[in-house]
Amino acid sequence: MTPSPFDPQQVNDLIRTRRSVFVPQFVPGKVIPDDIIWQLLENANWAPSHKRTEPWRFVVFTGAGLQRLARFQADLYQQTAGFKFNPAKHEKLLAMPPQCSHIIALGMHRSEDLPEIEDVEAVACAVQNLALSAHAYGLGGFWSSGGVTYTEEAKAFFGLGPTDKLLGFFNLGYVQTPGSAGKRGPVQDKTRWVTT
Repeated sequence: MTPSPFDPQQVNDLIRTRRSVFVPQFVPGKVIPDDIIWQLLENANWAPSHKRTEPWRFVVFTGAGLQRLARFQADLYQQTAGFKFNPAKHEKLLAMPPQCSHIIALGMHRSEDLPEIEDVEAVACAVQNLALSAHAYGLGGFWSSGGVTYTEEAKAFFGLGPTDKLLGFFNLGYVQTPGSAGKRGPVQDKTRWVTT
């Protein structure tokens, strides 16, 4: 058997120490170099997908682009919320994006010959690659599905077609305050082995 060129324990540690790190935990005003963002996206691009459809689509917002995203989200929320409009939510949509270094919109391009769930699963794999890569670079981030994520009217702004989907946003920044220690229930409680 050929020995692996990788240290499995490093992979174990990377996966098990990754945590969602939220905007209040980011270092204010510290911007991640774009070449690192490209590395995260390249790793995301190597996710598995059925029939190699590669359905993930990314739109990266940084600098003044964060203000543009904030204004778009807040305005669209105001237009579509109706009687459920909440001024505090509107203010949060305006205030949160500029506190990030980068925000990556997570789109799913719909494959015609596959069940939709397979495209969703492939994008989720890409986002996990992105999250683990961010952690490896010492960055913080989290996948958010709030704001205008499931609003049909938002699709065009992110370059998505009528059958495509916006699956949320990955918010990134340098870590000022680390996430809390995580915990999981025993994997044995969620696993059944069939040997005969």
